[in-house]
Order: sequence, then structure tokens, then C-alpha cells
Amino acid sequence: MTKYDHYKTIKFSLKDRIITATLNHPETLNSFSEEMEYEFAQFLIDGARDKDFDIVVLTGAGKAFSAGGDIGERMLEYIGQPSRVDHGIAKRLVFALLDFTKPLIAKLNGHAAGLGATVALFCDVIFASDKAKIGDPHVKIGLSTGDGAAIIWPQLIGFARAREYLMTGKFIPAPRAAEIGLINYSVPLEDLDRVVDEFVMTLSKGAQMAISASKVTINLGLKQIAMAVMDAGIAYETILVGSNDHQEAVRAFVEKREPKFTGT
Repeated sequence: MTKYDHYKTIKFSLKDRIITATLNHPETLNSFSEEMEYEFAQFLIDGARDKDFDIVVLTGAGKAFSAGGDIGERMLEYIGQPSRVDHGIAKRLVFALLDFTKPLIAKLNGHAAGLGATVALFCDVIFASDKAKIGDPHVKIGLSTGDGAAIIWPQLIGFARAREYLMTGKFIPAPRAAEIGLINYSVPLEDLDRVVDEFVMTLSKGAQMAISASKVTINLGLKQIAMAVMDAGIAYETILVGSNDHQEAVRAFVEKREPKFTGT
């Protein structure tokens, strides 16, 4: 039992001052609904002050880490009505990640897409199953990368590679992602829990105040970039919610067909 057991979309377990947060909506591949976005951001705010744990391990229930945004009925309801989309939630989530002072370790048990990939990549150390793939397919649904990908991807793999992957929406197998520096480690799925547990136990024996201060200092540069980039990304994405291409992409997804983009 933890003080976060009332959360509906994330489940928690606490042991040895390490809390595991599991995105818990496996039937949608842990897509970030508005409720999940809000709950995870709130956990980061509340957890930063929580004296019961020092380290967070973030993972997903079922076969995926997170499929990202909730494509389908939610987007279908909002197409052509950009004012109804609360892009501020994604902004609050990104800044909550950057403001979180404790070590946040991502354990990618499966694929991470879109906002799911963004959340994983803003974590401090990222482990992934060698069967997992990571990508940001915003462009494939007629949207720009407005949820933070444009901030973190270039910092991890450079602008040339970031442009390639974000402009194509191509997914990267975990071994390749580790090779180019997008994530820290790709390990066999059967070894993932053990490897993460060993790393976290080692980290837990360190000087937590020094570890936290180091993280905060490193994140200062990222926060400056986020301040410069996030609002523009959200503005572009909001505009594109009303585009014909986005409407076509969402309808094509629901109808299980390939979209036909017109550039409008």
C-alpha cells in the first residue's frame, strides 16, 4: 500500500525506498489519456516532497511501455476543434519531469511511442527490452512534435538524427537506440527486471543529496531549451489539429486504412 493507491491509471509499489510506478492501462497499450497525463504530472509534484522514497522506476503494464497519445475516439471527437484540446497538460508534464529532483529510471518493457517516448526520454537513465521500439509518429497523424520531443531528441542524438526520426515518424529498435545514445541500455527482456534492479540498488546506496543536486544542475540547460521551444511546439500542434491532414489521419486510423494526405 502507498499513499498513491487512489490513482486510477497508474499503480505503485514501494520497497526499500524505491517506488515503482506502472502505467496501468494495458488495454490501450498504456496510452496517455488526459487522466493519465494529469495523474503522472501530479505524482511528480507530490512525489518530489515525499520522504518515503528516493528513487522512481517507471514502467508499463502488459506488453507496451506506452503507445503515446490516445488516438481514436478522443482525437476523432476533437478534430477541427483545436480549442478543445488541452495541450497545457503536456507542457505541465514536461516541466514536472524536468523539475523532479529524484532519480527517475525508465524501464521500457515494450514499445514507447509519441508522448510515451517523450516521457521515457526525459527520464534520467533508460533501460529497454531488446524487443522494444521507440519512435515519435506525430507526423503520421498530421501533427508536429508538440509534446516535448523537439526538446529532448536533439539533445540525445543530435539535430541531424532527430530531424530524420521526427520528420519520418520511424521507429528505432532498442539495440539501435542504445547504439546512437537515445537510451542507455538495451537488454534481453528476460534480464530487464534484474538489470534494472541491480542498477537501482547501486544507485540507492549513493549520496542521495549529491545525486539530486547533480540531476538538478544537469537539467537547468534542458529547462532553458524547454522554455524556448515548448510553447512554439504546442502552438504548431494546436493549429494542425484543425488541418485536413490530421482529420484524414485520425479517420484513417479508426477505419484501419492508409491516410491520403493533401498537405492542407
